[in-house]
Amino acid sequence: MTGTDLGMPAFPPFPEAAREAVHDEVLRANLRHATHAIRDKRARAVAELDDWDRLRAAGKAIKDHTLRHLDRYLLQLEAAVTAAGGTVHWAVDAEEANRIVTGLVLATGEREVVKVKSMATQETGLNEALEAAGIAAYETDLAELIVQLGHDRPSHILVPAIHRNRGEIRDLFRSEMGRWGRPAPQDLGDDPRELAEAARLHLREKFLRAKVAVSGANFMVAETGTMVVLESEGNGRMCLTLPETLISVVGIEKVVPTFRDLEVFLQTLPRSSTAERMNPYTTMWTGTGTGDRDGTGEGDGPTAFHLVLLDNGRTDTLADEVGRQALRCIRCSACLNVCPVYERAGGHAYGSVYPGPIGAVLSPQLRGTAGPIDATLPYASTLCGACYEVCPVAIDIPEILVHLRERVVQGGPVTREGVRVRIRPAHGHTAERAAMRAARLLLDRPGALRAGERLLSRARRLRPHRLPGPGRAWTDTRALPDVPAESFRDWWARERKAPQK
Repeated sequence: MTGTDLGMPAFPPFPEAAREAVHDEVLRANLRHATHAIRDKRARAVAELDDWDRLRAAGKAIKDHTLRHLDRYLLQLEAAVTAAGGTVHWAVDAEEANRIVTGLVLATGEREVVKVKSMATQETGLNEALEAAGIAAYETDLAELIVQLGHDRPSHILVPAIHRNRGEIRDLFRSEMGRWGRPAPQDLGDDPRELAEAARLHLREKFLRAKVAVSGANFMVAETGTMVVLESEGNGRMCLTLPETLISVVGIEKVVPTFRDLEVFLQTLPRSSTAERMNPYTTMWTGTGTGDRDGTGEGDGPTAFHLVLLDNGRTDTLADEVGRQALRCIRCSACLNVCPVYERAGGHAYGSVYPGPIGAVLSPQLRGTAGPIDATLPYASTLCGACYEVCPVAIDIPEILVHLRERVVQGGPVTREGVRVRIRPAHGHTAERAAMRAARLLLDRPGALRAGERLLSRARRLRPHRLPGPGRAWTDTRALPDVPAESFRDWWARERKAPQK
């Protein structure tokens, strides 16, 4: 899709980026420490619930039902938001979403916005679009603030600055905070409490001054038009209640039908993400607040609310019967914390705002597999299945990875911008296609397969340690398995006296 963008600059394909990342010892130490701590806490939190498997199945069922009837629930959501005083905008791609938000901010006369829970706006590259229009956007999540101060990119869904350690954050606060607002104390240490206090003081002046906020949402309730944000720092509550104008940019897959459905995810998301029984702050709002319309100083929430519903490749993904399950994702990041590939390569190697296993299946569907980054992402996995085991909505990520690998190698029919088209195989997979075709021919002919197995067994002492040509890339990092003295077929015939077929 030409309009689909995931908010990342030009980046090398995953193998090249990962090869560089695994040699960064500081990065690997940071990732190992953080991911192991998060996943151990999550395991304990999940173990407290006897009905976790039933909650997981319920979340999957709710999401699948909603996706099957997404058109109906989105129209119901629009009607409910409008009835509550909000305004709904539809954005087919990143460019349109950015244009809508920029226009809404400029219409207020303001030149600053505060942001919270804004992964969708990272996907669209909103900060850069606002900057081009002369509007300053300030991230208020602590980790997002760290990323912004460092002119960096997020590397984790839950903890975007997971690749930074406390010493690096301290140095960053000292050198950069003064350029964005209130400076950090020059004697700032690396104690987490000191760092949090410096960020709190820096952000408070922005909260109190801002007239416009931009948010995302974890969920949208179709029956009432209610937006839901779960967060742990309190910055969301400040962004969602203090400004006069609130603009929420949310992917269309975030809708759930009813408040009763929301109950399931309010149990599974906190435990899967932050390993908490519930989030410290769960903010819900429906339409506009009362504001200070009578001049008494009394008011509740923004007087103007705009909801921008973002497609950006999602309806095309929905058309894929296997890949659509990625749209169940509730952005808990549990799959990242158990993935051996993510732990060693880090989030930047994925070249997308969505890193880790979910990024490896979501990004190639939103952007297509024609580009060099997205053609390699389905291979950024060992297919160990740990991501599927921890997913609170049971997304079978290994199944989608294999499905996308087939698309990369073979091409075939896909939906692009609502039109069914046939794509060509990605460049560089000729040898793989030839090997798969040869394997199919051999496996379809039992006699030829048996003869080939016996030939390999007799010539096993001639087995090379490395494969030539395209196979060299595989044996550069793996040992060829030993060839047994006899095939399983011959062993079975000898041991069981079974007749050959």
